[in-house]
Amino acid sequence: MPGNAKGRDALTLELLKARYFRKDEKSWEDLCERVARAIAENEAEYKKFKELMVRKAFVPSTPTIMNAGTDLGQLSACFVVPVGDSVEEIFEALKVAALIQKTGGGTGFNFSKIRPRGSSVRATDGVASGPVAFIRLFNVATDVIKQLGKRRGANMGILEIDHDDIIPFIRAKSVEGEFSNFNFSVLVPDSFMEAVEAGRTGEIRNRRTGAKVGELFSEIVEGIWKNGEPGILFRDRINRDNSTPLLGEIMATNPCGEEPLLDNESCNLASLNLSAFVKKGVEGEGNGNGKEERNGKEGGNGKENRKERGKREGNEKEKENVEVDLEVLRDAARAGIRFLDNEIDKNHYPTPKIKKATLRTRKVGLGVMGFHDLLLKLKIPYASEKALELAEELMKNINEAAILESRALAAEKGPFPEYERSVWKFPMRNATLTAIAPTGTISLLAGCSSGIEPVFNWVYRRSKTFGKEFLIIHPLFEAHFRKKLSSEDYSGLVKHVYENGTLQDLKISGFVNEEEKELFRSALDLGWKAHIDMQAAFQRHCHAGISKTINMPNEATKEDIGQALLYAWNRGLKGLTIYRTGTRQKVVLNLKGKNL
Repeated sequence: MPGNAKGRDALTLELLKARYFRKDEKSWEDLCERVARAIAENEAEYKKFKELMVRKAFVPSTPTIMNAGTDLGQLSACFVVPVGDSVEEIFEALKVAALIQKTGGGTGFNFSKIRPRGSSVRATDGVASGPVAFIRLFNVATDVIKQLGKRRGANMGILEIDHDDIIPFIRAKSVEGEFSNFNFSVLVPDSFMEAVEAGRTGEIRNRRTGAKVGELFSEIVEGIWKNGEPGILFRDRINRDNSTPLLGEIMATNPCGEEPLLDNESCNLASLNLSAFVKKGVEGEGNGNGKEERNGKEGGNGKENRKERGKREGNEKEKENVEVDLEVLRDAARAGIRFLDNEIDKNHYPTPKIKKATLRTRKVGLGVMGFHDLLLKLKIPYASEKALELAEELMKNINEAAILESRALAAEKGPFPEYERSVWKFPMRNATLTAIAPTGTISLLAGCSSGIEPVFNWVYRRSKTFGKEFLIIHPLFEAHFRKKLSSEDYSGLVKHVYENGTLQDLKISGFVNEEEKELFRSALDLGWKAHIDMQAAFQRHCHAGISKTINMPNEATKEDIGQALLYAWNRGLKGLTIYRTGTRQKVVLNLKGKNL
């Protein structure tokens, strides 16, 4: 079993050099200097932004890190591009997507306006190709465009459940490698889920095709069971949180689903690293000035005093208390909102339409990462009521702080132009403020767990990254067990976890006790309800959506998947992505001899 060999550090350096460093930049601090200078409007903001970034407590999204302070200057991560039914409208959308993707942005499309395959086209006396054919065109274009930039293009393709071509759409990604630049999601209303829940499987959803509720739901479940596609988006749940309903219904999201947007809107993202907001104290610490402590009990000698003092200090160290510093977290959240709002005015937009749509609502998405790392530091198991309570408390504090800062910005600079036609009851600078992105890359830069995801595994290899493989051992796992175990036993533990993907099957208590087994549960050790419950806990105080994978074991059944979809809808999620372990051959994160 190879050693860690600073795998995470090596990977981070490769990422920085290949994607983020600009001329003369050689360190993370150099990058932070460029970004903070570019976004700040005064010296105080510059110092605050840079301080948060340098200590990796706050990290903007990839387009901002790549492009801030450069001639390109495109800072937004998320875009929704409308797609009409005419050839002109479709190719205009393709052009706009190309302009966005070459600057590092991700694009979402709802293809439901495109008439179904085989429909008549009056202008040419021909027949329509259907949405799936045009999505293939967009996918190929993304392959071409990504050669121009430093980041792989990403898209979300959405089709409504009642579209005539919904079944071909659901089945389109059944062959691995097809539409590789797209995530697919089906947009479903509450009425559809209500019919599924009530068992009204024979209810017809499309009179032209005769498609029934049960057939459509089974197709979705089959696709997810086979390889994790499509995802599902809950249309009515998304639009209940639409802060500007008079501007239109939200029908699409960004590529990972966490940012529902109106046509032509863009959004800037950034994340707070929750694991950076811990403070340490000692429970039951004495005041140190008692007479007996100074002179010894009953006239004891100095040597005995030192011995007793050392024992007392050792006990106090064992009782070290670690907790979240909510005051510092709220302060960072307010700074993060100011940073993101500044970006809106400093951004170089791909098209005038996108600029206009973005400026009228000024949506931003402040999220989190490092949540599982925080739980590990606090010694709280991911699948526990305490973890769910903490998740809701943290997101509530972040959201409240974000609202306070947006109100302050509205008083300072004016509210967003469509404020009076929004749901807000007081002036706000931004129509929405919070969204939780997957943070796959920036969490590597920050050295923390991604988004609100549980750790994938404590030991894994990361492949397909700059043509290299990196062995990654989670630093908190390593720190805990290196301290506890001998070098030989530690190596054996690492080997076991790398080969088996878990430490839950270890029976030797000297290696891992029951408390440690509970604490060190990774993504594959958790039931799907624990995943969904955590997403729901964060969603309660999040304006936009949340990108998260609901992991299931390979032996999960189609019935499990169907139950999970209904459970997620009932728990108030805005969307859902489920992945059954081992159903794809080409994945980035692997264990020894396994593709998970």
